[in-house]
Amino acid sequence: MAGIYLHIPFCKQACYYCNFHFSTSLSQQPALVKQMLREIDLQKDYLAGQTVTSVYFGGGTPSLLNRNDLQQLLDKLHTTFEISPEAEVTLEANPDDLSPEKLKDLHTAGINRLSIGVQSFYEEDLRWMNRAHDSRQAIQCIRDAQAAGFNNLTIDLIYGGPTLSDEGWAANVQQAIDLGVQHLSCYALTVEPGTALDQFIRKKKVAAVDTDKAARHFEQLMQWTANAGYEHYEVSNFALPGWHSRHNSSYWQSQPYLGLGPSAHSFNGHSRQWNIANNALYIKSLEQGIVPFELEELTPSMMLNEYIMTTLRTSQGCLLPVVAERFGNDKRDILLKESRPFMDKGWMILRNDTLVLTPEGRLFADGIASELFFE
Repeated sequence: MAGIYLHIPFCKQACYYCNFHFSTSLSQQPALVKQMLREIDLQKDYLAGQTVTSVYFGGGTPSLLNRNDLQQLLDKLHTTFEISPEAEVTLEANPDDLSPEKLKDLHTAGINRLSIGVQSFYEEDLRWMNRAHDSRQAIQCIRDAQAAGFNNLTIDLIYGGPTLSDEGWAANVQQAIDLGVQHLSCYALTVEPGTALDQFIRKKKVAAVDTDKAARHFEQLMQWTANAGYEHYEVSNFALPGWHSRHNSSYWQSQPYLGLGPSAHSFNGHSRQWNIANNALYIKSLEQGIVPFELEELTPSMMLNEYIMTTLRTSQGCLLPVVAERFGNDKRDILLKESRPFMDKGWMILRNDTLVLTPEGRLFADGIASELFFE
């Protein structure tokens, strides 16, 4: 099984917290789509004929694509790769783009899953983040999507922000549950270097992020979603049974994927590569028939560290027999020994020869993984 990711690097406006590659000028969009079609041709052998079970349009804001551009990209993928008839085809969208007409176009084109960047159902939060939509659109777009035939929806929510109270966070999560959304991706507000939020905090225009509030919101989130029947299958992801994201899961299971578009990453099992994060240079290079990427060959230690990091974030956990099979019995024994302090703290358990983080341990998932990395 394999996946394909397409990065659409355009947004109407810049959210203060975002550090993804995008442009607020749409002037290059036609040229970029044209060259992404060319990149598909040039990368047709990257997945070595494997069946594609997940296609994901990310960004940026892929919902800014017009019907023709989206259809061209999907048609090209289907004629170039072996895509499963049951493939999950996801498109990230902003609520303000999802008119009933747009939803009909997306459904007709073959999109069967929407990832909607709601972030909050509160006006004050949305203004503080500099989002392009309002609270009314946040709710209405979900109802409209369901009416248009989309029965596989995920929404993003951000917690820990200065304008979001505990009561507001509870209402946000309950609103998503009441709307019948199958999947939630929930992230603590983080300050990424170079973002507007980073500059605001440095200049003391806004307060620093309250990490205690973020931790409290995360603990509340785990309880509320469990009570509502959601499975906490990855640190930031919650789904009703049967609605786990194939796209996300393929990353955590180290399945191969091809990334298309500026800044997109690809992985084939033994190396990673990433395209240049510059729209103009990407277009210019593809016009000359060259995919502009950097390549990194993965060492055994790098692959082991990645396995530790990704699996510890999931409910499945880090399987010690897999570590032994892929990397050696000595690595398994060292990993188990180094994990003991986290077990003693109650942050990790050993279950059926598998290292699994406890709910408390999930608060420190990335830090725990980094402590367990091999040189």
